[in-house]
Amino acid sequence: LVVRHGQSEWNALGLWQGQEDPPLSELGRSQAAEAAASVGSVDAVFASPLQRASETAGIIADQLGVGPVIGVPGLLERHAGEWQGFTRAEIERDWPGYLGSGMRPPSWEDDALVERRAMESLEVIASRCVGGSVLAVAHAGIIYAIERTLGAEFHTIANLAGRLLIHRAGGVTMGERVHLVSHETVPGQM
Repeated sequence: LVVRHGQSEWNALGLWQGQEDPPLSELGRSQAAEAAASVGSVDAVFASPLQRASETAGIIADQLGVGPVIGVPGLLERHAGEWQGFTRAEIERDWPGYLGSGMRPPSWEDDALVERRAMESLEVIASRCVGGSVLAVAHAGIIYAIERTLGAEFHTIANLAGRLLIHRAGGVTMGERVHLVSHETVPGQM
């Protein structure tokens, strides 16, 4: 199960985060605690090294009695280039028309690179927990990259929602999207 972290302080403010490292908001911490009850039994918990994901993973792991959380650098969110720390309104002001057209700023991390490291991260996780059930706490950009690689249509993803994935010798297949909390937040920045 790969899920998006709980609400961060920047999610609450509508700021694009990318690889910036704001902490969870109080709501995000509550979401993580609530999500633990929906996860079920897992053999290991993995996370992006960014604190919004690692803290979410730590809260869930503590409640499940699983740990320690294993960091996977490849689960790091996409670098959003010059847009990191900006609101949608500020992006539209400084880069008019970019958001609606799919254009991105010069330092934006390329889709192919994000997809490759996301899929490589799944292989790293699978090799560390062969035959087990795992939780990986990552970011919207990573989940979108995995879904895009596996042929899913784009749909925004809420905090503490995610995708079931099945890893077998032949590769990774998608299961359903899951929602782990009753009060979802869908940040407006993506």
